[in-house]
Amino acid sequence: MLLVLSEEHKEHLSFLPQVDAAVVGEFGRIALEFLRRGASPKVYEGAARKLCVPVEMVQHGVEGLMFLMTESSKHMISEVDFLDSVLVLGFSEELNQMLLQLYLQHHSQIRSILSHLPSSVPAYHNLEWRLDVQLARRSARQQFIPMLTMRVHLTRSDGHSDFNSRILQTDPSTLLHLISTLEAALAAMKTSHARRILRNIK
Repeated sequence: MLLVLSEEHKEHLSFLPQVDAAVVGEFGRIALEFLRRGASPKVYEGAARKLCVPVEMVQHGVEGLMFLMTESSKHMISEVDFLDSVLVLGFSEELNQMLLQLYLQHHSQIRSILSHLPSSVPAYHNLEWRLDVQLARRSARQQFIPMLTMRVHLTRSDGHSDFNSRILQTDPSTLLHLISTLEAALAAMKTSHARRILRNIK
């Protein structure tokens, strides 16, 4: 999987080639602190004074770096996919490798932090399923009609214990078609052709 960076995110990260490795590492540390404790204007002001740049540039840079690291960690993208994703930024190979090391060094910690953040998106809890087969009816005495019914239990991922469920129903052939289509789509995303297309999306 490749990340698709918006023009805004690209602009926020555009200052990175102007700073040295130590500063990139410091910005990575600030981004982690941002995730743990929220934004801190004082930290931005201190970093801006050291770099002799506007506070907004530091803030945008940290936010851009944080987006890159959190999205990469959230989707657990591979080293190859990470490097392919940052190619659109036009950075040097040295800076790309620096960002990769930052990602590899902190992705487990970032995933741990993200797992404890409140979210309004429902999370999977459990699945119940039942296969019903209609063997015959008045108009067709020897017709087999299988139907798969699934109840998906969801829970809120913001610390509450509220549960809700969704009932889905389909026939086995439609389900198999859906599975094969999704598997084909995942396989297509890993091809070099798909990587080239995503790399050039503006």
